[in-house]
Order: sequence, then structure tokens, then C-alpha cells
Amino acid sequence: MGPEGRHAIVIGGGASGVLLAFQLLKTNPSDLRVTLIEKRPEIGRGLAYHAGNPEHLLNVRVTNMSALPDDPDHFWNWLCAQPAGPLCPDPYCFVPRQTYGDYLADLIAPLKSQDGARGLTIVRGECVSIREDLSDVVVTLSDGTCITGSTAILATGHDAAAPLLAGHTEPWASPADAGIDPNATVLIIGTGLSMVDYVLSLLRHGHQGRIVAMSRRGLLPRAHRRIDPMRFAESEIPFGTEIGALLRWFRRRIEMHVAAGGDWRATIDAIRPFTQRLWHELPLSSRRRFLEHARAWWDVHRHRTAPEVEARIADALAMGRLTVIAGKLATVTPNAAGAIVRYRRRGQAETSELQVGAIIDCTGIVRDPGASTNPAVRSLLDQGLARIDPLRIGIDVTRDCAIVNRGGSPSRRLYAVGPLTRAAFWEIIAVPDIRQQCAELAARLRATVTAS
Repeated sequence: MGPEGRHAIVIGGGASGVLLAFQLLKTNPSDLRVTLIEKRPEIGRGLAYHAGNPEHLLNVRVTNMSALPDDPDHFWNWLCAQPAGPLCPDPYCFVPRQTYGDYLADLIAPLKSQDGARGLTIVRGECVSIREDLSDVVVTLSDGTCITGSTAILATGHDAAAPLLAGHTEPWASPADAGIDPNATVLIIGTGLSMVDYVLSLLRHGHQGRIVAMSRRGLLPRAHRRIDPMRFAESEIPFGTEIGALLRWFRRRIEMHVAAGGDWRATIDAIRPFTQRLWHELPLSSRRRFLEHARAWWDVHRHRTAPEVEARIADALAMGRLTVIAGKLATVTPNAAGAIVRYRRRGQAETSELQVGAIIDCTGIVRDPGASTNPAVRSLLDQGLARIDPLRIGIDVTRDCAIVNRGGSPSRRLYAVGPLTRAAFWEIIAVPDIRQQCAELAARLRATVTAS
């Protein structure tokens, strides 16, 4: 095998890409090099951990955010070693997202190559196409640069939402950068964690206008509490059953635990080690029913906010700064002041009207890859090197993260990790899940290099 056979190309330098690159190189194999391609100026931040509002906290405790599955205290120890101290009293706290971006940048820094022959090479650029040949893969960047390797791994994270108003930007941008009038009414589509972050950004920037958050059910994320998870024996979980029976069993277990004086959060957390297997063994019809009818309930209980964030949102609601509506957007008609929005409240036939100065799309991550604007993803789909899963929530991959082509065959050179693989894994948007996925894939790829 030639030099390309010892070269893995990771496309995307956010959390997923950094975790994978670290796992590939952590044993410093002299016969493996990694190129990490990222279009942003900083590695390890992506959309989630960029330097922004310090009030945007992780929604997972420090104790669960180690980048290394075999070293659960790694992040906490890193925090304690910082000149300013750990920022919080113990590992059961929540720190700013940008701090986690600093951690990921520090994690990857020692692996950077000095000579380009081995270790990690970071290339700033945007991947616009990926070609798979019999013996290698070729990645082309927007400036025409071609990089050849043995494998390419998509770690592109979340696609930014397409704006609903012309000229508007992604919901991760600050209100000031987005040019939002501080006195205008702002409509946020979605009432999940992204909405919570954007409300905090608006308040931090002195927004005085009305803030309206809308989703079909109007559900808000619940908050964490200091509780330990209960334990499920694998034998008691009804794997392979249809979704109705599974949810009835799960609700009974929650009710039993609460009746015994426990907290429902302990039951939700107890099922987490088994969620990927549960999803994998659900019939396709049950997966579809879950997405249509139960996903919103699961999301607000499973993906929770820090207690201090809960308090800020509760204050905004009590003071009338924030209004939450259960309803569905009907039409958006742009005008000189922004747009006239017509919407239908849940359970009502007639529509209501609202003049807004800005619309922020915070509807979450489950998006049709067919509408992706990411050129790397589009390249694979257009060539038939990848296909969209039947539920249209991700690209089709095997349990080993190999990308499945249009004909149904898994690639031996193209892989994907992180949110792009949610069709196969579902619970694959949080660091505790992604770090395990990256560790397992890296072990397989290193074994392939060794065998070669």
C-alpha cells in the first residue's frame, strides 16, 4: 500500500472531527497521518462551541463531557488546570459552550504535524467534492486543491438552517451581527434548546421588543437536577417491540419510579445506554411514528437545560419578555419592516397575524439531507456514493459508520460520524455518544492500517 494508504482525511473540524482525529492519532502511530479540513478559522468549535455568549451553557454536566470515553474526568481535570480555575465548584456543574471549544482546541494542538509527513495536518478550506476510486479517495477543496488519501470521513455536523427572511443569518450569529432591530418583534420558530440560547442572546444584547417562540406543541426543554440515574438490566428492556408497546413500558417505569419517591430524570438517564440499540431494532414504521408523534416529548425530557438557564427563561416568561405559542406557521409575507406572519394556534381553525422584524429558525437538527447546502454531502449524493435513509433524516450508514451508496453497498473508504449518521444511531448529537462512536471507528481504521 502506498503513502495514501496511511492517510485519513477528516472533513469537518468541529467537535466530531476533532474527537475522531484525536482517537486516530492518540497512540501516535508512525504509519498514519490525518488531514483535518475545516472552513472556519478555529478548530473544535463548529456551530456549537464557537466563542459567543458566555451565558450559552453546555446542556450536559462537566462530568459527562470528557472527550475521552476511557477517561471520564479528563474535561474536569483540564478545567481545574486553567489559570482562572475550574469556573464551577464541582464536576456536576455546567460551563459556557465556548469553554468547551477551548478544551477541544487544546486537545488537538499537540497532535499537529511539524513536517506534514505524519501526525495531524490542518487545512483551512471547504470541501466541495469527494471521489472514491479503487485504491484511494480524492477530496477537492473550493480553491481547487486536491488531497488524496485512503479514507475520507464526513464529520460535518449540523447544516445551518436556510433563512426564512432574505438577508437573515444562521441562529448562531449574535443579534447585533444579524442586524436585528432591538425594538422589533422577533419570532423564533422552535421552542427547544436553540431557541433558549437565542433568547439569552437577545436579552444579553438589550433587546426590548417582544420575543415570540412557536412550535407545534409549544413544549419547552426541562431542566437538569442533581440526581443519579437508576439502573436498567438489559434483560428487562423490550428490544425489538413496536413503538407503542415500548413507550407504554417506559412510561410505566417512570411512573413506578416517581411513585417510589424518585425523579423522572433518573429513568430517562437510565435508558440512555440502550437508546441506540432500541432505535436500531425498532421497525421502520415505528421509527416513523416516533418521529411524528413522540419525538417532541422525548426531546424536551432527554435534552435538558442547565438549572440557571431554566431560571432565566422562567423570568423572561414571567415578565412578559418571552411568549410561547403552540401553533404552526402558515405564511410569511415580507414587507419593509420585516414580514407579516400568519399562523394557526394548536387546536384552532382560524389564523392569527403578527408583524415581525426578524424570524429565527431554531427548529432543530432533523433535516432532509436532500435539501443540504453542504457541498461535500451534495457531492456524494449527486454521484450516488451516498443515499438518503428512508426517513430522510440522515445519510444511510452501516453500524460501522460506512457510507452506503445508491445501490445499497457500504463503502470501504467513505465513512461518516456525528449528527449526519442520526438515521442509523438517532442518539448521536451529544458528545458522550459521539466520542464513543469516534473511538470505535478510529480503532477499526487503525486496525485496517496495521493489517495493511
